[in-house]
Amino acid sequence: MSDDHYENLVIGSGEAGKYLAWTLGGKGQRTAVVERWKVGGACPNVACLPSKNVIHGAKVAEFVREASTYGIHTGPATVDMAGVTARKRAMVEGLQALHMEKFRASGAEIVMGEGRFVGPRTVRVALNGGGERVLKADRVFLDVGSRASLPDVPGLADARPMTHVEALELERLPEHLVVLGGGYVGLEFAQALRRFGGRVTILQRSRLLAGEDPDVSEALTQLMADEGIAVRTGASVASVSGTSGEEVTIALAGGAAIEATHLLVATGRTPNTDSLDAAAGGVELDAHGYVRVNERLETTADGVWAMGDCAGSPKFTHASYDDFRVVLANLSGGSRTTAGRLIPSCLFTDPELAHVGLSETQAKAKGIPYRLARMPMASILRTRTISAPRGFVKALIAAEPDDRILGFTAFGAEASELLAAVQTAMVGGLPYTALRDAIFSHPTMSEGLNVLFGGRLQAVQA
Repeated sequence: MSDDHYENLVIGSGEAGKYLAWTLGGKGQRTAVVERWKVGGACPNVACLPSKNVIHGAKVAEFVREASTYGIHTGPATVDMAGVTARKRAMVEGLQALHMEKFRASGAEIVMGEGRFVGPRTVRVALNGGGERVLKADRVFLDVGSRASLPDVPGLADARPMTHVEALELERLPEHLVVLGGGYVGLEFAQALRRFGGRVTILQRSRLLAGEDPDVSEALTQLMADEGIAVRTGASVASVSGTSGEEVTIALAGGAAIEATHLLVATGRTPNTDSLDAAAGGVELDAHGYVRVNERLETTADGVWAMGDCAGSPKFTHASYDDFRVVLANLSGGSRTTAGRLIPSCLFTDPELAHVGLSETQAKAKGIPYRLARMPMASILRTRTISAPRGFVKALIAAEPDDRILGFTAFGAEASELLAAVQTAMVGGLPYTALRDAIFSHPTMSEGLNVLFGGRLQAVQA
């Protein structure tokens, strides 16, 4: 075997790629990982964990602002965005060190540079430090992720708007931030920067979180309004002028215009496959640039797999981790697939939104009859102890005589933790009555499941 021939070559060190490299390298297989930017991928560096770090800081700011309602009196408080960002950077540095140690322990080699196919299972890497290497492998795994999309709006690119990456590096609080997009990224940043003290406006073509049920969208819209965030739905941006970070003007269809100091674009994701030259490796892409894969995450090229965002998997770190498990199982002769996966989602606003399984909108669209259990979060006594009664919980239960849980949505405090108990029951195929009759500790959020599933169920015909 030559110095540039490997048993396993992983392009991208994101969630699926790094775990695969650590596992295969740890088994003594010669493994290399090509990474063009930051080891570990988006999640620990510029996405999930850093954003939640900043969001928690914003929650602390809100606690300080509301301290008197808890009987605690403080002096005037100010927000130091440079300090907020420094705390985030310190966490990221610790995570980077942890990742490097795991690579060292596994024996997997890291090659810093950008790789592109030049033949079957053959990749040329333009090294970050200069020069290039041509790497060949018995097996190639693609985990190149995705990046924030920039809509084709006149003047938008020239205005140099922020994406989530730049927003996480702010050292000065925006005087007025305009957020294009009312999805996960847009809502989380909008609330956080508002709580730090900035003025925030959200522009969204449809309703907020348009993929969720209307009652969820309405609840989030009301939350944003109550926090002093201006929400303009049905808004179409005609053009942008100026420079984000200084002065920027967003012109809307119909003639209205909004003046702001900063602009954040949060309108979707684009797969990072445009620089792969996938065709040279026999790897087909779909019309949107995603790698074509089957349920085993095999591509159209022999000995090449794709995982995570670039493979069209749900854009969550936990989905990418499961992609790793699917590929690993099949490398070992298993038959694990992506079919029928139960993948949860969590929006980390305050309060949180957590969902798994079917929504009411989906059930009706598919003609699936169900029974609905619904209650306000205030029915869970734990919310009274923490002064957080806002929100609601609902579950879809199969029509009689089937008692399986089809879907679950919680909008409220600690919703992401409440979700885990219901998802476990769904994975295990348990009837809703198992949660109804379980003994949960008092006073916890999970105790609310007794109340939710112990109430009257409303039959709904799709």
